[in-house]
Amino acid sequence: MIRPEHVEALLGSDADDATLIVTAGSLVVVPASALDSERYRGALEIISRHDLLTRLGTGVPSRRDLEETAARLDTAVTQLGA
Repeated sequence: MIRPEHVEALLGSDADDATLIVTAGSLVVVPASALDSERYRGALEIISRHDLLTRLGTGVPSRRDLEETAARLDTAVTQLGA
């Protein structure tokens, strides 16, 4: 479900408060302020860009960093049953 490309999309988002979410079975990156909208109400928040950067601890993650992070996030989401 969560692939390195999703992690890259979150890191590359223009929104200062970008967040990776699952909504209607799809992964999307949205500004956190959009989570209160009707469109995203009930969406599962996976991780914010701020939290992702804190976890990565580097400004320029390697491909392996992206793959490992995506795998960890995917496992967490799978365990939640999303």
